[in-house]
Order: sequence, then C-alpha cells, then structure tokens
Amino acid sequence: MSTNELNATAKNLMEVRAMIKELEAEAEALTDKIKGVMVDRGEEVLSGDGWTAAWKNITSSRFDSKAFKADHADLYGQYTKPTTTCRFTLTV
Repeated sequence: MSTNELNATAKNLMEVRAMIKELEAEAEALTDKIKGVMVDRGEEVLSGDGWTAAWKNITSSRFDSKAFKADHADLYGQYTKPTTTCRFTLTV
C-alpha cells in the first residue's frame, strides 16, 4: 500500500470512528427518551410494533479484586498471572 493510500485509509478510519461516536450519542439520547417514558409510566417493560424494551434492576455479585489484594496480597499474587495483548491506536 502506498503512502497516499495509507494516509487515505487512516483518514477514512478516523471519519468512521467519528460517525460511530455520533451514532452512539444519538442511540444514547433515544434510549434515554424511552427510559423517560418508562419512568413516567412507572413500567419496567414497554412494547410496541415489533419491539419490547425492558429496564429493570439486576442484582449480581462481583468479586472485589482490589479489596482482596489489599487484605490478602500473598494469595492475590499466587493466583494472578500476567497477560499480553496488542493495542492499536491511531492519533491525530
């Protein structure tokens, strides 16, 4: 791939990422609008023509690794392992 093609590809990627951010913001606004109706009506589930929206409290239990590490550093060290990942970044 030539430098010009690579520059165009990187610029295109940045434009697509900008569009994704805009669409995510729009989706969040629409979600908030539906949640607002649910709150106003006091309903956890709404249905329409081919769709159903549910907004319910869910209780779950999660492991607090920070507290465990603080209280049991020796055990924490025995049961953790390093991992390696690759990260792609594109900055302006």
